[in-house]
Amino acid sequence: MKTAGVDKSVWRFEGRARVFQSQEAACDAIMADRVVAGDVVVITYEGPRGGPGMQEMLYRLVPQRERARRVVRARHGRALQRRHVGLSIGHASPEAAERGAIALVEEGDKILIDIAARTIELRVDDAALEERRMAMNARADGWHPKRDREVSVA
Repeated sequence: MKTAGVDKSVWRFEGRARVFQSQEAACDAIMADRVVAGDVVVITYEGPRGGPGMQEMLYRLVPQRERARRVVRARHGRALQRRHVGLSIGHASPEAAERGAIALVEEGDKILIDIAARTIELRVDDAALEERRMAMNARADGWHPKRDREVSVA
């Protein structure tokens, strides 16, 4: 958790998940006001395997700092280090493409973040998470991002 500059009033925060499979989709939603104060933006499939690579995340929001401060972001990719724009949680491991629990987060799930305790809790019961995991395993495209992105060999 990157906590520098985070107001103490949100050190314990519960919000609803807004799930995106790319930083581009998340930025578009934030800029179009489809993400509101109290939401937790969860960006999946942006880790080393799912991205692929570890791109710097949410750079498009730098000019929109006030808008970006209204939401919490959890994702795999690298954070903006010098131009921090609010509470940001990065490098969730294992990542979605490695069958990590972050891939099981669904739109509207409640997420509790406690900065002092350094915890993130997905408020979904274990049975529901196991059902989601089984459904993901059964899909031919399970554990892979549902987006088009061209990548080149490094």
